[in-house]
Amino acid sequence: MARRPETLQAVLLAVELLRRIPRGRKVTAGELHAQLRDAGFERDLRTIQRQLDVLSSHFEIERDDRSKPYGYRWLERAQSLAVPHLTAQQSLLLQLAEEHLRNLLPAHLLQSLDGFFMQARRNLAGPAGDEQARLLRQWPAKVRVVATSQPLLPPRIRAGVLEQVSEALYANRWLHLDYRNAEGRHRRIDVMPLGLAQQGPRLYLVCRFRGFDNERSLALHRILSAEVSTLGFERPSDFDLQRYDDDGRFGFGEGARVRLSFAIEPVAGQHLRETPLSHDQTLSEGGDGWLQVSATVVDSAMLQWWLRGFGDDVREIRRAAVGPRS
Repeated sequence: MARRPETLQAVLLAVELLRRIPRGRKVTAGELHAQLRDAGFERDLRTIQRQLDVLSSHFEIERDDRSKPYGYRWLERAQSLAVPHLTAQQSLLLQLAEEHLRNLLPAHLLQSLDGFFMQARRNLAGPAGDEQARLLRQWPAKVRVVATSQPLLPPRIRAGVLEQVSEALYANRWLHLDYRNAEGRHRRIDVMPLGLAQQGPRLYLVCRFRGFDNERSLALHRILSAEVSTLGFERPSDFDLQRYDDDGRFGFGEGARVRLSFAIEPVAGQHLRETPLSHDQTLSEGGDGWLQVSATVVDSAMLQWWLRGFGDDVREIRRAAVGPRS
């Protein structure tokens, strides 16, 4: 009886390895060792190598031993392990999640889900005549996230940059960057990565430069190269990504709050009855029929662009500074 926990742990390790071995590419024992360590399995590399040798002799797993480190993958004809079994609804959810999380998860974590993603795709493919699978396949074509401004194609991010940035962010490690800003100025910098945000088609890294205690946002498509440092850091307790966003920093503001008031043509301002600018927004009708709007907002370039977008339908714009948010 005393050995049962060890036996259970060995079984769990084997299951985790089988789930993480991909089908269309090879993975090394070192990569699997890192994935398992992140998942809470503390095993040495040699144990992982021995387990892989055993599994490749009992399952349809190819071991490429032509050069070291060896690579492992499921054979194309193999039915890879799927634990637990995914329902049709779970398969659909995973397929949608894969699409939307691709740029927001560290590469090694996304790769660790490869088995689930592959199983989801197989489930949704379904056998001929499977009505449930057919209806699920149709669902992504029935829903859409639509743009609130002029759609733009995403900028090209150089190969390897997103992987290095997300890995440094995940592991709390310094990041060496080769960066060129919007004005074309080029510099090499060390940054402390604190957050990753997607704004429309663009991805931004929130970070602190070495030697500074303020945050900046760097566009990933302007990073020429990135390298994760071996040096770690303690994540600042005074930084909160939600607060950073609430302060309008992604809208090119500095967190200054103002009491904004303006008059807007009734038809142009109708949407403000349904989607207010703030919780304390007030609306009233002026003597000339125009809507009088007042709301506490973060002052930013994005706010200015929004107001300018109404053209002559907005007038009498006033801003009054208010105290910091409590």
